[in-house]
Amino acid sequence: MPKEQKKRGRREEKKRRREQVDDEGMTLAKRHKSEDGDDEINFVINGDGDDSSHRPAPNFDAYPGDIPFFGLLDEDEQAYFKRADTLLELNQFENPEERDLFLTSVYREAHGKELKIANSQASNSKRFSNNLAGIQHRFASHCCEALFLRSTPIVTQELITPVEEQEQGTVNGEVYVSMENLFLYTINELEGNLGYLMTDHFASHTLRVLLVVLSGRPLAGSATTSLLQSKKKEKIEIASGITGSELDMMATRTVPDSFGTALDKMISGTIAGLDTTYLRALATHPLGNPVLQLLLELEFLKSGKQKAKDANSLFRKLLPDDPLVQGTTSASFVTSLLYDPVGSRLLETIIQHAPGKVFKSLYRDLFREKMGSLVKNETAGFVLTKMLERLSQEDLQHAVEQICPQIPTLIERFQTSIIKSMIGRCEVRQVRTDPIANAILRGYGGERTGILLKMLKLEAHGVDSMAPERKKQLEAQDIGKTHASLLAQAMLDTPGPLREMITESITSMTTEDLVLMAKNRTATHVLQRALTRSGQTKLFLRQTVQRFQGHLSELAVDPIASHVVDTLWIATESLFFIRERFAQELLEHESALKESFPGRAVWRNWMMDLYKRRRLEWISQAKSSANGVNDSESKGVVNYDATNKSGIELAREKYAANKAKRK
Repeated sequence: MPKEQKKRGRREEKKRRREQVDDEGMTLAKRHKSEDGDDEINFVINGDGDDSSHRPAPNFDAYPGDIPFFGLLDEDEQAYFKRADTLLELNQFENPEERDLFLTSVYREAHGKELKIANSQASNSKRFSNNLAGIQHRFASHCCEALFLRSTPIVTQELITPVEEQEQGTVNGEVYVSMENLFLYTINELEGNLGYLMTDHFASHTLRVLLVVLSGRPLAGSATTSLLQSKKKEKIEIASGITGSELDMMATRTVPDSFGTALDKMISGTIAGLDTTYLRALATHPLGNPVLQLLLELEFLKSGKQKAKDANSLFRKLLPDDPLVQGTTSASFVTSLLYDPVGSRLLETIIQHAPGKVFKSLYRDLFREKMGSLVKNETAGFVLTKMLERLSQEDLQHAVEQICPQIPTLIERFQTSIIKSMIGRCEVRQVRTDPIANAILRGYGGERTGILLKMLKLEAHGVDSMAPERKKQLEAQDIGKTHASLLAQAMLDTPGPLREMITESITSMTTEDLVLMAKNRTATHVLQRALTRSGQTKLFLRQTVQRFQGHLSELAVDPIASHVVDTLWIATESLFFIRERFAQELLEHESALKESFPGRAVWRNWMMDLYKRRRLEWISQAKSSANGVNDSESKGVVNYDATNKSGIELAREKYAANKAKRK
């Protein structure tokens, strides 16, 4: 039997005693055992320690009784499953049949030992167990998460092709139970413990996964991932033979009606008996906050307008005052969330999903006249970004007038995300961007022609002689340059004074600065966007692309600048004579290009083999592209305007282009 690993020495002994005392102190502070056996959890809300700040929490116990011990694997079993885990990760089987045979033997060996495996660190990748004790276990909780996610597609499959009644008797000698019922049994097993599980270190993650599964939300995607797990979560993936793709995980799913009923039961059971004080304490709790976000979002999505008026709803328990005006306790709570790194995420959820009437009241009474002062706070800026997405044209114009005087300060602090979001919303709502352009110009020194050099911090001295790895490391550390690059790209996407400011700065650059910009890891994206963005004047394209002549071979072999050479094909669609001149320059440096991987990619994207052997055919294809037929997709070149088209539209355009070539 494996022995517990212990560290020797007096310091380690003192450390263990100190941790034991701290744990006992935390237990006494959070759960005071009363004479009748009920648990009470006290939270200090105001932080002044008076008795008025202590409120008894609802009666949510931990696992009833002692957490069961399912036993441990012996040394031979641990070695077997660890080796099986390694083989599955390598996935070096000759064919799928061999892999299926191997999995069959693993399942046969694991039969009757599932709970032992789930609670074993060495065999955590096998993923079994789905009971209340398992979701609170350090290792088994990850097994439960994976089990729920892997089982979800089967529920959808059962809805599409239900199992016939005559086939539901027994399967391999065991009673058949649908995956839908298995999920419902799991929910029944967790009933009565949901309030405690919200703040459990391991079970809270599993509870979020279960809520997402029941709601029909996408199982993958940035929004879902940020709710389900932290950035520190270990990502264990094993190649499987399960059919499907990541696109299926990112799509909204159809769930049984029983899941909707079970979800309502879970939400009501989780918040039943929770008062306003307890819920507000959860809002700033690192583990309780994500669960609260998900519950609030699901409540709004299911019946937002009705729940916003219901006094027993989660939203009204958090913010009971109606109307929500200055001087109320709800207004003070919202203000405290605005500056809290954890609580601000809950406020973002409220702003993003609250009904329109509730949002307008919230913005008008608490935020409308404070936008200029709130935007300077880094944490509050994320909340205001979500708020800008829901403002009307009139309210957005008023917000721009308040935020513009603070733009130089935001640029100095590298807080340009709010500026970028405001520019995007102004384009959608058709709000004039002249004040924003003038404020950005002041923030970067007031010189219009050199603004891009200051934004991107382009410096030629000492860069060429620097080692590539060191150059990459320094660029990754300069987060301000990345934000400035994203801001410049947002300015290029907005017609009017913002785009003109960037294009004028590019036109006024020297050839050396343009080459340096093409080689810079962050600045090159601005140059590529400027060359490929629709609506650019023919004069700007001609003045810019001509200055790359004589430097194409140097740029084509550079891992970063080679992408700029690819975009020159798009930029010269209406300038065929320049495109042909560039192709001739690439042909003259054929040997240098074919010796490097980026150079070979450029050679392929420019169809240089065709240009070298069948010049007339290359000219025909190049001219057809210049006349409006877009073949950049077939060469792997990023076209920023084509990304807005659907897959079927792109396929139709490609088919029409190939048909025209054959004729």
